[in-house]
Amino acid sequence: MKKFYIEIIPYDRNIATVALESGADAVVVKKGDSKKVKEIGLIQTISEGEDFERYRIKNKNDICEIAKISKNKTVIVSTTDWTIIPLENLVAQASNIIMEVKNSEEAKTALQILEKGVDGVLLKTYDLNEIKKTAKIIKEKPEKIKIVKAKIESIRPIGMGDRVCIDTVANMAIGEGMLIGNYSPGMFLVHSESEENPYVAARPFRVNAGAVHAYVLTSGGKTKYLSELKSGDEVLVVDTKGRSKISYVGRVKIEKRHLLLVSAEYKDEEISLVMQNAETIKLLKYHDGKAIPTSVIKLKPGNGILAYVQSAGRHFGMKIEETIVEK
Repeated sequence: MKKFYIEIIPYDRNIATVALESGADAVVVKKGDSKKVKEIGLIQTISEGEDFERYRIKNKNDICEIAKISKNKTVIVSTTDWTIIPLENLVAQASNIIMEVKNSEEAKTALQILEKGVDGVLLKTYDLNEIKKTAKIIKEKPEKIKIVKAKIESIRPIGMGDRVCIDTVANMAIGEGMLIGNYSPGMFLVHSESEENPYVAARPFRVNAGAVHAYVLTSGGKTKYLSELKSGDEVLVVDTKGRSKISYVGRVKIEKRHLLLVSAEYKDEEISLVMQNAETIKLLKYHDGKAIPTSVIKLKPGNGILAYVQSAGRHFGMKIEETIVEK
């Protein structure tokens, strides 16, 4: 997820309030002004010289120097003029870059440079509307996930185990759920409990995710073990088209339940997940051009199922290019 910083120098209470309400990740203030910000609400405050360094791009030598520094720390950069080529050169070489911008249009450009974009923006304005517009660009931009159609190979009971329910702070719609799998290269789109059924009331805030060992995909292509999730953690809600949005964990429930091992295949890539053996647990069955929430106990070998596949293994939840065998 891209970072959104707002500079408030000199300090202005109205700007600080809008920054908080707009979901800014941090505000940049003079040393000593942090206390004023904390009186309004909880938001990170950072100060130049203490928490980051600020650099100005004047020539190509500056870009090389910034690229070296950014390997180990966050750098806030600005340019003498807003031309695209210096920004492209910087994005191609550097990481941990926060770009200084004056308005939402500059922010949008910085976030799209070479598709990758900078890691975040520092907005310098006292225009409340520009703050809100920039926040919308950064915070509401969906992360697009490539959803594929895998084929069920087998479904079999495996006995008792610890199952995880993820209860989020917002309701999910029919067709939305989370990407979860036994292995990081392949995951199923596990449907939320947003459909009414004859057994229990709908709980659209919940995904009955799988066993404690499984991975769940989070923002930025990262993963977490289901057993690691706790209140306040970010999770990624994904729909059948691969559109995604950030939600947050309100509660995690881990309980002993009868489990199933569901296995599928996509282009020789195995995808599997240990899930609860129950009528109300659903995956997205693909049939006649439609994705239909279908109970795991009604799925059969040969059925098409929505899934997500990617390359690379995981080290502390980060995707890495090295030889890792999971089975």
